[in-house]
Amino acid sequence: MNRLFFTFLGIVLLLSCSKKVEADDIDKMNGYWEIEKVVLPNGKEKKYGANEMYEFFQIKDFTGIRKKVTPIVDGTFLVNLDAEKVSIKQGKDNFVVHYTTFYSQWDEDLISISSDKMILRNENKTEYHYKRAKPMKLIKDDKKTK
Repeated sequence: MNRLFFTFLGIVLLLSCSKKVEADDIDKMNGYWEIEKVVLPNGKEKKYGANEMYEFFQIKDFTGIRKKVTPIVDGTFLVNLDAEKVSIKQGKDNFVVHYTTFYSQWDEDLISISSDKMILRNENKTEYHYKRAKPMKLIKDDKKTK
């Protein structure tokens, strides 16, 4: 009986420690994000080292865009004209990020977000773990490339 009680208590504590995403947290999506790992529904993980592409989100009043950008060694980003329209809606237990392009549309659940971490989960239950991207600055401002 004690074992069952402590197991139940542990589960309750774990669940109470996880922070639910609030409406005020949506602004934290703004900026550059780098994929850290992908967790498949079967629990297998694919970890990423250096990424050639970052995700850029620009959200205001629950709508905005997501773009793929390429970091450059001088600390800036190459940006193309393609963008996915983004709208965010309150779901039953979470926030749902809805993407729209000329060719397709899909949803992802916003599982968690902080100032430096974000987790999105698609309809196949694949989780995408992101970390806040920092500019790659390999060239000093006073140096010129040759």
